[in-house]
Amino acid sequence: MTAAADTIMQRQARACAPGRSSFERLLRPRSLAIVGASPEPFSLGGNVLDNVERFGFVGALHLVSRTRSEIKGRPCVATIDDLPDGVDAVVLVIPVPAVRDAIAACARRGVGGAVVFASGFGEMGGEGARLQAEMTALAREAGIALLGPNCLGAVNFVDGVPLTFEPVQPLKPSGPGVCAIAQSGAMAGNIRMALASRGVPVAYTFSTGNEAVLAAEDVIAGLLDDDSVRLFAVFVEQIRQPKRFLELAAAALARRKPIVLMHPGRSARSREAAKSHTGALAGDYAVMKTFVEREGVVLVESLDELFDTSALLARYPTPPAGGAAIMSNSGALRGFSLDFCDGIDLPLPVLTETTVAALQAVLPDFATIDNPLDITAQGMQKPSLFGDSVAALLADSGVGAVLVAAMGGSPAQQMKKWESLAPVMRAAEKPVALAFLGDGAPLSPEFMTDVKASGVPFFRSPERAMRAFAHMLRYGRALATGSARAPLGGAAALELTPGPMAEYRVKAIFRDTGIAVPQGELARDLDEALRIAAAIGYPLVLKAQAAALMHKSDVGGVAVGIRDDAALRAAWDKMTVAVAQARPDLTLDGILVEAMAAPGGLELIVGARRDPVWGEVLMVGLGGIWAEALGDVRLMPADADASHIAAELDRLKAARLLHGYRGAPPRDIAALVEALMQIGALIRATPSLGEIDVNPLLVYPQGQSQGVVALDALLVADPSPQDA
Repeated sequence: MTAAADTIMQRQARACAPGRSSFERLLRPRSLAIVGASPEPFSLGGNVLDNVERFGFVGALHLVSRTRSEIKGRPCVATIDDLPDGVDAVVLVIPVPAVRDAIAACARRGVGGAVVFASGFGEMGGEGARLQAEMTALAREAGIALLGPNCLGAVNFVDGVPLTFEPVQPLKPSGPGVCAIAQSGAMAGNIRMALASRGVPVAYTFSTGNEAVLAAEDVIAGLLDDDSVRLFAVFVEQIRQPKRFLELAAAALARRKPIVLMHPGRSARSREAAKSHTGALAGDYAVMKTFVEREGVVLVESLDELFDTSALLARYPTPPAGGAAIMSNSGALRGFSLDFCDGIDLPLPVLTETTVAALQAVLPDFATIDNPLDITAQGMQKPSLFGDSVAALLADSGVGAVLVAAMGGSPAQQMKKWESLAPVMRAAEKPVALAFLGDGAPLSPEFMTDVKASGVPFFRSPERAMRAFAHMLRYGRALATGSARAPLGGAAALELTPGPMAEYRVKAIFRDTGIAVPQGELARDLDEALRIAAAIGYPLVLKAQAAALMHKSDVGGVAVGIRDDAALRAAWDKMTVAVAQARPDLTLDGILVEAMAAPGGLELIVGARRDPVWGEVLMVGLGGIWAEALGDVRLMPADADASHIAAELDRLKAARLLHGYRGAPPRDIAALVEALMQIGALIRATPSLGEIDVNPLLVYPQGQSQGVVALDALLVADPSPQDA
């Protein structure tokens, strides 16, 4: 069969050899071609060839060069079309204009996977984006697992396959290791080097670049069941397939394979920088955080945290759910740790009576037995206190991990402390780590060699160790609790027209849903308003109603504290005139006549919106201007269950107001949780519903009949609804 007659189906059949996907062929090729191979030292093509030879690649190696017939004694062919049929992986070390035709040639030859280093594609926009789209279409049609463009390739350290021009050494991991994934090539190498320097085995590194075909999600999916991978360390500027990523995160949690993720994009400038780097369109960071953490992803916010947490979880991938114990030989560090751990949400549990007794038996009488624990300067004279104290802390049922953060002292003292700690820490079934203070002060080479060989995570900064512990133990809690979801229940889809809905219509929906609103009705004239007032009773509130009138108070459309018929007539006349003058283009549906809310309610702002990337999300914060002014808002998926919502309420800075503060009664949190679940169900059930806003939602004290009451509410339908 000629190349011209070759059909797409036949090419795909060759690309998908029995039992081997295109990704598998790229990851573990039995045959490899370097297109643009070169003998020149430090050239990209030369570096790729040097890597392949250094790793001792055992498969068939083919070189493609238009200018040379041989390189380093290896024969070359002139074009991709001259390669044998069905080469597993091709590395393209060629300029941008040649890439499209090269991918087409790979398709003709039944290539399984290809790596494109060249930049100047989607990250540039315009013509570059068009070229990338063409390349993507060709690769997808032919079933080629294409990595890149604008990337540094991949390295399989397990099987000895370096598909990169970055000079790398063949460090085969001794056991399960880390898979490092980054859209940035430099960052993929940075993660690898940082972990390797700590003695953490690295199984694979992937630089996915612009992700024209293979994205970070595809790499995770391809290696989720790989026994060589213990943990994924991921740095991405955009998660391109959010729903799939969340499904993979849930699967990884079930398999107890942590995903440690760093995702720049909290600031507007960071999001803009991502566009020019890998062509990423970063979404809403806070919403992303809400969803990925629910699935057990360990989201970090600095490179230090990425390296430290990955190293810690690579050593302890299944940490318990408890808090941490911190032990030191410094009283000052004890006080600092209390403040610092409170700020990073690292629980420091109270020690049990049994633990206190065990510590009292070994520590001097003047030692304060607490967590954090200061073993006092007696540890210098009696180094055995270090190991004995850690053993007692590890035996505590409420302690999930132990950090020793101490002054190392002289080289001899360093070794004495370590000799006491080493047997206990090596044998520990719970996570442990050691931090010797002193920043860059030199440590004994003997000590450093022994600690590294032990596998016990070691730090010079107690803060970095504590942050890593906080992330590790949050992951432990995710392992213990999973990610329960609230059922949709009986929520029915609403029939909506695009745009905002008038408040009185929203409140009718709320009544049907079970969310309490003030007693009231829409009046179309003054006589009807007086009739409604007689039925409800004073005092009352009047609110002008129209779908296009979203900010009623700005045009004189709200009147409160109306106490009799005369006041109602006056307020009605004043409101109709004011609204007509401010908005002559507007025809009111009428005026909502409502009962005044009972005093004593705590004002919260509650809402839900449909994020175009991640889906439906709930929001709750202190009402009025405080949520925005104080940044006191919690987000959660709209299908969060009652326990998840209650936990998020407790993380509000204003949580003490809900539980009773300075003599105020505790609020009806159960009613608040139920209202949030109902609002979440509303937006989940209606694909065209883009936003729900309740401000304020009053939360009354426990034991009162009201529970919660929605005073003002808005629904906005999306003219282009997302899929449910």
